[in-house]
Amino acid sequence: MAVHYEKKGKIAIFTLNFRETQNRIDAETYRDLGRALMKFRDDPEAWVAIITGTGEIFSTGADHETILVPWRNKTFQEPAMITRGLEIWKPLIAAINGPARGGAVEIALACDIRIASENAFLQFPEVGRGLIPGLGGTQRLPRMISAAKAAEMILLGTPVSAEEAFRIGLVNTVVPLANLLSTAEQWAAKICENGPLAVQRAKEAMIRGRNMTLEDGLRLELAFFEEVLQSEDYEEGLLALKADRKPEYKGR
Repeated sequence: MAVHYEKKGKIAIFTLNFRETQNRIDAETYRDLGRALMKFRDDPEAWVAIITGTGEIFSTGADHETILVPWRNKTFQEPAMITRGLEIWKPLIAAINGPARGGAVEIALACDIRIASENAFLQFPEVGRGLIPGLGGTQRLPRMISAAKAAEMILLGTPVSAEEAFRIGLVNTVVPLANLLSTAEQWAAKICENGPLAVQRAKEAMIRGRNMTLEDGLRLELAFFEEVLQSEDYEEGLLALKADRKPEYKGR
């Protein structure tokens, strides 16, 4: 199976599972991941998702024969994915378990939190092949790190180690490979302790606000604030605080 799906309580885990091709993303894998993420989006019992790879390689990027050649020939129908066209307001965590190149980095950039193993590195090799990043790399990367560092990574194709990625703010933390998935699950579980409606609206406000003026962003924030203020989750949060117990949120 190109993408292995596992659900642990409220946490969904998607694993790129093509060891023999170094988890290279072919057309089937890309579509499968998109469909799996839509299933996660529409599942009210799934609150956080983790995307990772098999073994010690996150992914070496998009497959030339099944994606790039058909795309060049205008026969590739790009599916909706988190890189472009698929909006998911539930939190997404990328657990980068080794080298990540090209399209794989772009999938990680489309996640909200990135946790890298010590053996990981991130690279955009496209210009060395006569291409540019085509799944959001030129747009998301300069919004996350300095323009100078983004230009270095994209125009020179310079690989960035896990530690360097942490230093420049591209990943949230770096851990030993053996601890990577458990760390991602711990972060996901911590998010699941919070009100899911509030978490989703907070993420949506942050992402949509990037393309707004400050005034428009503040109006969006206020609208979401007033929405969750009326929610059952907010009432439960107050009751739990008064009773000194953990809240039992329902996402309503």
